[in-house]
Amino acid sequence: MTDLGELFDIQGGVATTAQLLERLSRSRLDRDIVRGELIKVWPGVYSRKEPDVMTKLRGLDLRAGVPVAICLGTAAAAYGFDVQDTKDLHVLTPPRHQLRNSDGLVVHRRDGAPLTHVDGRPATAPAWTAVEVARSLRRPRALATLDAALRTGTCDRPQLVAAAAQQTGRRGIVAVRELIPLADARAESPMESEVRLAMYDGGLPAPELQYDIVDRNGRTWRLDFAWPDQCVAVEYDGFDWHSDREQFQRDRQKRAALNEIGWSMLSVVFDDVRMRSWEMLRRIEIALTRASAA
Repeated sequence: MTDLGELFDIQGGVATTAQLLERLSRSRLDRDIVRGELIKVWPGVYSRKEPDVMTKLRGLDLRAGVPVAICLGTAAAAYGFDVQDTKDLHVLTPPRHQLRNSDGLVVHRRDGAPLTHVDGRPATAPAWTAVEVARSLRRPRALATLDAALRTGTCDRPQLVAAAAQQTGRRGIVAVRELIPLADARAESPMESEVRLAMYDGGLPAPELQYDIVDRNGRTWRLDFAWPDQCVAVEYDGFDWHSDREQFQRDRQKRAALNEIGWSMLSVVFDDVRMRSWEMLRRIEIALTRASAA
């Protein structure tokens, strides 16, 4: 029989209560749990250290006796396009096995969902996952999910269209189908996606995304949104981008460089998008109208 350390190593850092009791007395097991030397991962499954996502999944594999497939936000995170920072694990019920919801675990039935593998883990296919996640979200975050899925390169637009067709009749699918033509891999953050959707809904002309412009000193600046014919740019300013003096100075240099070559630059922040979108749209529209009349 393998010793305790070898058991955890072989099984990816997890072991069942039954396996532990083959090597420890009940009193020793209870003592190790109380002392934090064994940490509960799931009912009847323990680890020797605080479990991360992969350890939790290996614990589910151990309970089910087969590799458990991930779906929804957990699969999106594995592919790199989870814009919701999903905390709970979302998995599919294994064939001929039963897993139940518990704290931090949501078990789904998704009959017919196409499966593939990501990092060796069974998972719903990228396009299917993106569409399924998007169906459950508000339109702005749904578009952000589709944008992010395209940006990762794990799927393309035709695959999104096909996945949406496969999910016909399911709640939220009509809105997702309408958003797929708007999805763009050039969007670099969820809030940029939300800004772009507000512009679209507000009837503004479509901007160029991540547009490069060279100033008089030969320095290249990238703009979140640009209307080159009007020489108007819009930048989304997230507070995380202004956490140090160096970034603040760079933003001032960027604005000055653009002004010097005849561009006007507007900045928008979270509240402009979520709370005062009509004011944001009016400011952009005025800037575009003035530039066109000049």
